[in-house]
Amino acid sequence: MSKIKTAFFCSNCGYESTKWTGKCPSCNEWNTFVEELIEKPSKNYRSWKENGTKEREVKTIPLHEVTATEERRIITPDGELNRILGGGIVSGSLVLVAGEPGIGKSTLFLQNGLMLHDMVTLYISGEESEQQIKMRADRLGIKNENFYLLTETSTQNIFQEIKKLNPQLIIVDSIQTLLSPYIESSAGSVSQIRECAAEFQRFAKETNTPVFLIGHITKDGSIAGPKILEHMVDTVLQFEGDQHYAYRILRTLKNRFGSTSELGIYEMTGAGMRPVSNPSEILITQKEDLLSGIAIAATLEGQRPLLVEVQALVTQSVYGTPQRTSSGFDLRRLQLLLAVLEKRGGFHFGMKDVFVNIAGGLKVEDPSLDLAMVAALLSSYEDIPLPKQTVFAGEVGLSGEIRAVNRIDQRVAEAEKLGFEKIILSKYNQKGLSKQAYQIELVTMSRVDELYSYFF
Repeated sequence: MSKIKTAFFCSNCGYESTKWTGKCPSCNEWNTFVEELIEKPSKNYRSWKENGTKEREVKTIPLHEVTATEERRIITPDGELNRILGGGIVSGSLVLVAGEPGIGKSTLFLQNGLMLHDMVTLYISGEESEQQIKMRADRLGIKNENFYLLTETSTQNIFQEIKKLNPQLIIVDSIQTLLSPYIESSAGSVSQIRECAAEFQRFAKETNTPVFLIGHITKDGSIAGPKILEHMVDTVLQFEGDQHYAYRILRTLKNRFGSTSELGIYEMTGAGMRPVSNPSEILITQKEDLLSGIAIAATLEGQRPLLVEVQALVTQSVYGTPQRTSSGFDLRRLQLLLAVLEKRGGFHFGMKDVFVNIAGGLKVEDPSLDLAMVAALLSSYEDIPLPKQTVFAGEVGLSGEIRAVNRIDQRVAEAEKLGFEKIILSKYNQKGLSKQAYQIELVTMSRVDELYSYFF
């Protein structure tokens, strides 16, 4: 009998070792090594190539002889997905989509596959039966004659079916359920995920077929499997959102064919995912009364301007140590802004509890949110509401100055489109702006104390 071969893999980064070690030499994490069985392919194993497919000739060529062609993109009926991917699906690209269980990953990509009527699409599921997928498709209410299902986990059988069908788009749900005959270990292990993803990567690049891999996430929110999985693919999309909100956010973490700061917003409905083309309207609460501690910020996510509502609550601290609680806004950034207000403005936040929130369940990292956050904090501190039709866009420095932000014209145009009457900017943003070109009033300031004296 042949000896069983085993190796140790780091479950965090995928590093391979012949023996168990406490600390991974690659990612420096402790107690992450797991033992897995390894077996090289047997002689009767047939890869996806072995069916008369011609091998690509391997030779070295000078760079100037390579003909640069514009990558051909498949434009889907989903405008949000097109923008996130950088203008459509690139032929031969490998896209990894990860997210919480039940967030809507399978629904979104089943819906997009069904909407591509002029393409042969193969949906491979290792988690659900044909009947379950059919039930979901009936709920979506989209008919497509070119949409095919395959419920299988063995990559050997999957590639045999792919050769027969010759699809133009492949969706795999999910990569953690697949098994490769190359590897002896169980599905979902580091070596299995790595090998299955590598087989689909070779297939995508050599046949020029786009492949979507749906993946799981771990309990701390990172993509399950080795880190090498994210390096192998061309694009990584994170599908996130609160289960209590109807809105879902598709965020780009990596993209070889476009910007990595793009964001798409979907609304979960009974008939599938509906793209939200104007998210500013849903992120701003429609309220009758003026309330203190609320300010509207003009932010940017990728190429898209967004108006979001910033909420702050400042109360007298009951306990000895004041609380600082933040939702959707960086807590360290909040503490920095409070220190600026304490030092430069003379406000005693040291004895106050401070709670801040970005409405709609969004997480925003744009520094232009600073000015709106300061305005909301001061409004709640004084318990005086800010004027209703006012927007803020500016970064706050450590010396209390209001700094300029980029692409200010897009922010001003978005605020004007939504009917706001006034936008507060840094005076250093005046260069590229003409006050006559806009209906909205542009108010420029250079310091935080000017903001206080203007409103309060």
